[in-house]
Amino acid sequence: MKTLTTLFCLIILLCLSCKTETAEVIINENTLLNNYLEPKAEDQFLGGIRMIPIKTPKGEFKVWTKRVGKNPTMKVLLLHGGPGMTHEIYECFDGYFPQENIEYYYYDQLGSYYSDQPKDLSLWDLDRFVEEVEQVRIALGLDKDNFYLYGQSWGGILGMQYALKYQKNLKGLIISNMVASIPEYQKYSDEVLAPKMDPKVLAEILKYEKKEDYTNERYLELIVNNYYTEHVIRMPVDEWPEPINRAFKHTNPDVYVTMQGPSEFGIKGDATLKNWDVKDQLHKITVPTLTIGATYDTMDPEHMKWIASEVKNGDFLLCPNGSHLSQFDDQKNFFKGLIQFIKSVDDGSFKKK
Repeated sequence: MKTLTTLFCLIILLCLSCKTETAEVIINENTLLNNYLEPKAEDQFLGGIRMIPIKTPKGEFKVWTKRVGKNPTMKVLLLHGGPGMTHEIYECFDGYFPQENIEYYYYDQLGSYYSDQPKDLSLWDLDRFVEEVEQVRIALGLDKDNFYLYGQSWGGILGMQYALKYQKNLKGLIISNMVASIPEYQKYSDEVLAPKMDPKVLAEILKYEKKEDYTNERYLELIVNNYYTEHVIRMPVDEWPEPINRAFKHTNPDVYVTMQGPSEFGIKGDATLKNWDVKDQLHKITVPTLTIGATYDTMDPEHMKWIASEVKNGDFLLCPNGSHLSQFDDQKNFFKGLIQFIKSVDDGSFKKK
């Protein structure tokens, strides 16, 4: 009987010990999480803003970033379009990501409004921008266990190019409203979108294009009211969201024209991105990848769907009511699909479709 009593006491002690150890583990994990979530003094003082030093062949400059939220496994760096636009086109993310507990970073690339704006045009080079993103990643402490890279339009070019060199650092990639070939983008603009325009309007636009009179007020009026409202943001101009107007106002023309060219009807002239094409390299991208296209986009949505089938682990989101800035003109579909992708990669349920 004594032996049985002793054995019973030992079992109880072991059980209590296990419970204590489990409780300690839970307490330790909660303490670590609380410490992680505890706001740092500099974050409270500046609201998450950091000016990050960037080394370039022409010296050191600073770029502007702003962190919103905290999550140890879901951190999204937002690459804006343009080139030379600003993070402002993503301010609507504030209405969706915080409530989903997704951490995200606004970021103005070098040359953009809130960052340094050097005048040396040689800095506006795709490969240099890739190295800039890598330096920003390191400074922000992003890695393969938490780092999602989101790029829209020109940001999508930058995102693809970054992934082709540094995908070992990525947890997920989002290519939004961008095809993998500038020549194919131009072909789609010339052969599909242009013929849909009012013939008289198109003829007048092409007249200015032929003369390379790209800054003519009438040319810009025709483009904005007949092309932008159909394929860039499907809203009347007087209803455009304030962040969009602010971003257009803050665009750096030196960066934009050097890389995109002076035309608003495609990429022409001696723009440095004119011949960019990575279609034959997409199969090298193996990280989970979401491509986002829109029915009325300046980019061919079928091409963006095709990208999702070319990468090793891709999925495609179509915004049926949207255009190039579908985060505004098809917002519900855009954010539902984007958030679902980020969370599915995070919890391990993502599967190539």
